[in-house]
Amino acid sequence: MEFQAGSFAVAVTVPDQAVLEHNMRDRFARGQGFALATLNLDHLEKLRAKGPFRDAYAAQEFVTADGNPIVWCAALAGRSVELLPGSDLILPLARIAAGMGVAVGLVGSTEDSLAGATEALERAVPGLRVVERIAPPMGFDPEGDTARAVLNRLDVAGVGLCFLALGAPKQERLAALGRQVTPGIGFASIGAGLDFLSGKQSRAPEWVRRIAMEWAWRMLSDPRRMARRYILSALILPGHLWRSWRMRQR
Repeated sequence: MEFQAGSFAVAVTVPDQAVLEHNMRDRFARGQGFALATLNLDHLEKLRAKGPFRDAYAAQEFVTADGNPIVWCAALAGRSVELLPGSDLILPLARIAAGMGVAVGLVGSTEDSLAGATEALERAVPGLRVVERIAPPMGFDPEGDTARAVLNRLDVAGVGLCFLALGAPKQERLAALGRQVTPGIGFASIGAGLDFLSGKQSRAPEWVRRIAMEWAWRMLSDPRRMARRYILSALILPGHLWRSWRMRQR
């Protein structure tokens, strides 16, 4: 399923959980890295402008649907796409890594949050090895010398799977650099997922997610930061729904 963001086209390349897990196992078995992004309306809005975020998205081998509007657009176009948010991918990927002896690294958030996330992950996934945790400083440049130092630390520690919790576009840009500098590491961009695991942020209850209202929960929880994001996302949704309907007609 392809989406148009200005002059840039981006496709959801992973339609469901089964395909995702097959691809991850294949990459781990061959010792090959990857970059995994989770597409939502906020990303599509940001991708309308030319710049490094577009370049970073072009380097992502795997893209899932991170948001009900993406799933709705796909259904309107006659395509079947499963909702696979970054936060929901952490445990399944961690279980695959543990089962295949792949060491894990965590990058983003704060030292306290990473410590809490590590404890939660190792408790939920027996045998998982979190061998590196890095909380980059404020103003972190995802393509600068500090970013390269972060990637080097992950490489030296023997990380095979790295969860990036830096927010868009930093996490996707760091993953794109990682594909060049550390091609044996798989990078999964998961937004606030580690903060949810550690308890530093509260995720919307299951019933809220079930009725597709997690966006409202997050906006009301942090209106100063999230309101503008969701307003801009809402403004572009009708256009994507229209293009999806036209795609089905063709």
